[in-house]
Amino acid sequence: MHRICQRIDRINLRRRVSHRITTLRHFIRRMWARMSMCSKGKLGCYPALLPYSKVSSPPAAAPMVAANGEPTSPVVVCQEQQIDADLVPLKIGLLGDNEIGKTSFLVKYMGEEKEQSTNLEMKGIKYMDKTQMVRGARISYSIWQVEGGDGRSFEDNHIPTICQDSVAILFMFDLTSRCTLNSVVSWYQEARKWNQMAIPIIVGTKFDEFIQLPIDLQWTIASQARAYAKAFNATLFFSSATYNINVNKIFKFITAKLFDLPWTVERNLTVGEPIIDF
Repeated sequence: MHRICQRIDRINLRRRVSHRITTLRHFIRRMWARMSMCSKGKLGCYPALLPYSKVSSPPAAAPMVAANGEPTSPVVVCQEQQIDADLVPLKIGLLGDNEIGKTSFLVKYMGEEKEQSTNLEMKGIKYMDKTQMVRGARISYSIWQVEGGDGRSFEDNHIPTICQDSVAILFMFDLTSRCTLNSVVSWYQEARKWNQMAIPIIVGTKFDEFIQLPIDLQWTIASQARAYAKAFNATLFFSSATYNINVNKIFKFITAKLFDLPWTVERNLTVGEPIIDF
């Protein structure tokens, strides 16, 4: 465990450096793209959602700043390109062992819009898309899920496809199965080889079954999950797709982190309740 923590510390250091460089690149690319679009026509323009940037604690209202800390003008896009210009694509990866509830979790989040979403089946990978309005901007959540999760995903080279370009990665495990919790370490280490800047989130599924376990076993599993979350510098959520516990909150949390939006949910460390630790 000590060696794992040391390795994770080194990975986190590289991730912070990589994040700063990538954030600057994203800012320059977005500014150039928006300027190019507006140069095609001078119809009315409107403010767009701020470019995403990873922050440790999103404030209630944060002005847009460049990578060097200097304040910048609001990003604008032209109505001529309104159909696509206000669409903010966010790729999110789901990783975890087989039969831990990844598909049920995803279907619950899609809700009534599931039928309108894109569902592209590839060997070992499931992709679904959901678009929502956030402060006047359309956000497209493209969620990529590894299928199977029994070890073949590493061999079939699915991890790079899931992780590359993802703004957040959900490392999922079954709260009633400690072996799936132990597997989170391997999923995290493999994912960080391909993406060191995505927001890491650990998600425990099947909370409705978890609370049926003896309280001492609940405490043991919760303590181990919190230890992993601390080591990975990740946020921890206990969830239930059956009763829609914390499913939507996870994606709201991702959005708040990326766009510096207010986040009012408090930590909940009470064993026997759906834990939220960040």
